[in-house]
Amino acid sequence: MSATQTAHSAAVQLLPLAKELDENKVTPGVLGFIVFAVIGLAVWFLMKSMNKHMNRVDFEEKPAEKDPSPGAQTKDAAPST
Repeated sequence: MSATQTAHSAAVQLLPLAKELDENKVTPGVLGFIVFAVIGLAVWFLMKSMNKHMNRVDFEEKPAEKDPSPGAQTKDAAPST
């Protein structure tokens, strides 16, 4: 028996079971609820962890240095002769 014959015979056997289901009453069921709840809990724990890590950050930006005037020499510049 080839793979296509096996797939065809499986489809023929499952087709009557699919016809018994009312398409308007199909729901995700308990498994769908469990998956959704696990994803919700994972997001909640990730947000809690992110808030904890963000509160630990102590960042103070230093004020920007002002540009020296055009005639003034800086420490790095060599004196002109």
